[in-house]
Amino acid sequence: MFDFRLQVFDTVARRLNFTRAAEELCITQPAVTKHIREIEQHFKVQLFHRNGTKIQLTAAGETLLQYTGQLFGIYRNLEFEMSNLAQKHSGKIRIGASTTVAQYVLPPVLAAFHKKFTAAKVLLTVKNTEQVEQDLQNQQIDLGIIEGRSKNTLFKYTPFIKDELVLVAAAKHPLAKKGVIKPEELLRIPLLLREPGSGTLEVMAHALKPLGIKIAQLQKEMQLESTESAKQYVMHSDCMAFLSVHSVVKELEHNECCIIDVKGLAIERDFFFIRPHGEADALQELFMQFALRYNFR
Repeated sequence: MFDFRLQVFDTVARRLNFTRAAEELCITQPAVTKHIREIEQHFKVQLFHRNGTKIQLTAAGETLLQYTGQLFGIYRNLEFEMSNLAQKHSGKIRIGASTTVAQYVLPPVLAAFHKKFTAAKVLLTVKNTEQVEQDLQNQQIDLGIIEGRSKNTLFKYTPFIKDELVLVAAAKHPLAKKGVIKPEELLRIPLLLREPGSGTLEVMAHALKPLGIKIAQLQKEMQLESTESAKQYVMHSDCMAFLSVHSVVKELEHNECCIIDVKGLAIERDFFFIRPHGEADALQELFMQFALRYNFR
């Protein structure tokens, strides 16, 4: 439905390569060049700096790329909404989600999904990443939503939403005013850690490795499987914990806790949809597409 020339520009701008863009769009390279030239003539601007075989976006190109991203997002939402008007979605979907995403990300999505698709029933179970994968393999759930870095070849992984693990302390903690610590100081701080099999623990281990720190070197004060329990424990002790930034938004707003930065450490991750390879069930696909379009604030 949208102007094909804008799709050509968007593809070139993302690939920064005319040949690859032509291959992706299944058209010739001269055709790609023609479409780009027509856009430049229409707006009377140059979209790319050309240096031999390399290209780079101009300021005008950067601006247009922002707008094409927004436009294509609107078109995807339009297609989603119009296709749903022609269908009556009903049935049951069993979702298994890891603790953090189930507690702090999914509830508003599930409420909005139920409001829009009242005939579709969702059953949610909450377990750690390893257990969710096991349940999916045993066909006890239809769709999983997990955290972590490992990928099981039995499943297809689709990025859902980004997250960051931050070091959280009580607002009254002695280090609260300092706000930043060196990596070696982390070894002297009592920490709450998640259980083995937790995606959070796996991501932590990967992020700490470049700093020369192993999980076994950390001072484990206690092991808690609940993020809510960990938050309450932290706020009533001198202990700290690495928690999802999604889980402490309200506490940060009310000045009940604070984030302590560790120099050189950034623990970022994606939450993933996981499902068996092959074509997804219509209801599973519907929920995934709805969740991916949800406006998280």
